[in-house]
Amino acid sequence: MLYIIGLGLGDERDITMRGLEAVKSCEKVYMEAYTSLLSFGLDSHGLSNLEKLYGKSITLADREMVEEKAHHILEEARHSHVAFLVVGDPFGATTHTDLVVRAKKMGIHVQIVHNASVLNAIGICGLQLYRYGQTVSIPFFTDSWRPDSFYEKIHSNRTMGLHTLCLLDIRVKEPTLESLARGRKTYEPPRYMTINTAIEQLLEVVQEHQQPAYTEDTQCVGFARLGSDDQTIVAGTMRQLQMVDFGAPLHCLVITGNTHPLEEEMLEFYRCRT
Repeated sequence: MLYIIGLGLGDERDITMRGLEAVKSCEKVYMEAYTSLLSFGLDSHGLSNLEKLYGKSITLADREMVEEKAHHILEEARHSHVAFLVVGDPFGATTHTDLVVRAKKMGIHVQIVHNASVLNAIGICGLQLYRYGQTVSIPFFTDSWRPDSFYEKIHSNRTMGLHTLCLLDIRVKEPTLESLARGRKTYEPPRYMTINTAIEQLLEVVQEHQQPAYTEDTQCVGFARLGSDDQTIVAGTMRQLQMVDFGAPLHCLVITGNTHPLEEEMLEFYRCRT
């Protein structure tokens, strides 16, 4: 049996009762550690909080383990109960869907335990969830790699008056190019994109298009540590949000479409005053 269990967004207490019961029934517990983070991170203190509440030893599953060595996890699930813990909801990342498909093909029973994710928690700002278009991911630019496939999706959303959720890049345990060339992996320090960097890149990309989908004056909402006790939510123009210190990760950004009066009323509570 393979349980894929959503942990929510805040801390170890956000797991559901159903999820907690499932974890406690498992012989092996893995924690997916690269598509997102709980608000307290995954240092030794944060991990011990999880282990203490769940009463189980937890193995961190990084990108390499999940994408290249998933067969090991699945083989264990053939013969015992295995929990795979995911920040947010289990289906917030394509990787987790792939794991479910592979398990089912192997004849392994899979049970999903859902939880809150960024995709619904952003509703706190007042923008109605049914008025969102396609979600986009904003990757870190490099000197030689500056993808902008997200731009057309933002343009399409705004043409239809829809809001756009921008998920910002997380780079955890990423091998350096030099180490790949040598065939012996060493890893970059963890990096988490800020709202400030995302806006800088968004404004750089828009300059290359004759019909801009947004400008410095486009209204947005920035979120940091969504779902935690110290979450930060600020509404304002791109220009205004670039000047805001949102603090520790994780960050995400919403580019607004057409807003209704009730949405505007809610946004006023988060409006940037600078």
